[in-house]
Order: sequence, then C-alpha cells, then structure tokens
Amino acid sequence: MSQYIFILFWLGFMGLLASQKELKQTEVVCGKRVNRFPWWFAIMVFLPVIWMAGTRTYLGDTFLYRLGFLKIPDSLSAFSEYFQMLQKDKGYSVFAFLVKQVVGNNSVLYFTFVALLQAVLLISVYRKYSINYVMSVFLFIASTDYLSWMFNGIRQFIAVVIVFAATPWMLKKKYVQLVLIILLASTFHKTALIMLPCVIIAQGRAWNKKTLMFIVCALLAVAFVSRFIGWMDDALSETQYANVVSDYKSWNDDGTSFQRVLVYSVPALLSFFGKKRIQRLGNPMINFCTNMSIISMGLYIISMFTSGIFIGRLPIYVSLYSYILLPWEARYLFGRTLSMFMYVGIVVCFLIFYCFQLSVWSLL
Repeated sequence: MSQYIFILFWLGFMGLLASQKELKQTEVVCGKRVNRFPWWFAIMVFLPVIWMAGTRTYLGDTFLYRLGFLKIPDSLSAFSEYFQMLQKDKGYSVFAFLVKQVVGNNSVLYFTFVALLQAVLLISVYRKYSINYVMSVFLFIASTDYLSWMFNGIRQFIAVVIVFAATPWMLKKKYVQLVLIILLASTFHKTALIMLPCVIIAQGRAWNKKTLMFIVCALLAVAFVSRFIGWMDDALSETQYANVVSDYKSWNDDGTSFQRVLVYSVPALLSFFGKKRIQRLGNPMINFCTNMSIISMGLYIISMFTSGIFIGRLPIYVSLYSYILLPWEARYLFGRTLSMFMYVGIVVCFLIFYCFQLSVWSLL
C-alpha cells in the first residue's frame, strides 16, 4: 500500500517545485504564447507511475499480459505463423514482438517500456494544453485511471493514448491524418473506432447542438435500455465483443458505480453552468475538452444502467480531456478567491475518491 500513498506525496512535492516560475518556458499553444514546463520536469512528475507500472507483479490482468508476452515467438518465422492464427488486435502483437526483440523475455522491461510509451503520449497533451500540468496528472492518478489502464487494460490504453496524442490534429481538423491514426490504434484495440464520431461531435463551441443531441441520445438509450442492448449486440456481432453487452447480467455486471459516474460528470456539469463564459473566452482547446467531457458523461450514464465491463470501458477515450478542463474551470469560472477554494475542494474530493477506489482494489 505504501507506494500508492507515496505517489501522492511525490505529486505534492512536485507541485511545490512547480510553483517556481523559472522552471517554465515560453511556447505557442493555439496561437497564444504561454508558459509551460520543460519535458524533463513533466517526465519527473510522472516517474513513480512509470516505475510502479513496470515493476508490478500481480495487479489486475498483469499475469495474463505477462503470459501473453512470454508466449510471443522470438523469431520472425515463428511469429509469422503465430500472426496468421491471430483473430483480433494484431497491431498489439506486432508491437509486443518488436519490443521483445529489444528486451528479450524480460517482462519487467516490457511493462516498463509500455508504461513509458503510454506516459510520453499522455504527457505530450497534458504538458502542452493544461494550464496546471501537475493538477492534470494528479486527477489522472487520484481517479485511479492509472491503475485501471496502465496496470490493467494496457492493450486498450495504448490505443487510447495513440489517439489522444493526435489531439493537435483534432483541433486543426486534419481528418485524413487523424483517421489514419485512429485506424492504427484500432489494430491495438477495436474500441478506438469510437473516436471517429466523437471527434466530429466535439468540434465547435461548447454545448453546441451536436453535444446536446448526444446527451438526448444517451438519455433515450437509458430509457429504452433493452432495445439499446439489442442494437449494440447487432452492431458488435462481427467483433470480439459479440454478445458481450447482452451477457453482462450473467457476469453479475451491475454497471458502472454511481460514485464513478458522478465524479466523471463533474467537469461537464460545471461547464454547463459556465458555458457562456467558456463560449465568450473562445479557447478552442477548452471548447473541445468541454464537448469531450459531455460525451464522457453521456457514455458513463449509459454504462451505469447497462454494462460497466464493456460500455464503462469506452469513456476513457474522451474522459482524459476532463483533466485538462477541470483545472481550467477552477481558475476561470470563479473569482480569484473562490478559485483557490475550488482547487482545494477538487484535491480533497479526489483524495477521498482515491482512497475509496484503493479499498475497492483491496490495496488499503
């Protein structure tokens, strides 16, 4: 348990260092000159997560991922035969094979390399676009997303961060490059394809007609949940998720917990009350993050009434943007005095949620 608490003290220490203005450098982001931390500092903030993810021994699906990595053939000829037998997510197997050529059968080095790759792609966006990088990393950790994805669902999370790193192309609407990146990510995990409609919905001003329509569709999916499940089963019939939604009850899957849905909905709910100010300031990244947070909230609401195992795994593609949005909301949607209270309140509430989630993971 000590390492999961240590990481909070590390973030607190790095937060104190972050207050030193001489650490930052001037960059141009979305056409404006802003101060951002250098890469070495950004990596240092994330370093304990990389180390813990690389050296873990038991958490989540670690055993299965280790076993799968060790089963991958070493030689190109043997891998060619192995590759032909694969039925899904072939990109991940190619990736694992290439890494194995460098690290051999050392699963610790493999997990460390995967964690470093995930961290660098994640950091590339948070360092550039968040007004409070350390807070964004804190939210990612305190939400226990790092446990759910860097320690557990690493195959899907590689797909997630590949698409996440393409955020600059999303903002510039470079759809050809973006589609190619999403297709590449889908070879690691087919769920990456959900980002094709999400990117289109999220374009434009915060709380535009497209996002409102998405919320209406999400509420209709909840109201007519049995028909929605049937439609999802039909849509997934030719994938590795065939029948997964209709079978969720047989897995004792009661859906995503209310607490998690509430926590992940906070940025979207705050943006609703501050939408006029968000629209007036016209920050393209914040408008985009707001709409992504709305999509995240809608998906989580659906997963609460259907399947946390399947539907509840989809919002990670869009919920990562909430960790850019929430620090911005704390600073700009409230007065200077209230802003400090908001930051303190966010930290306290997420610490409570973190401890609760650690108990769910049986790590306390």
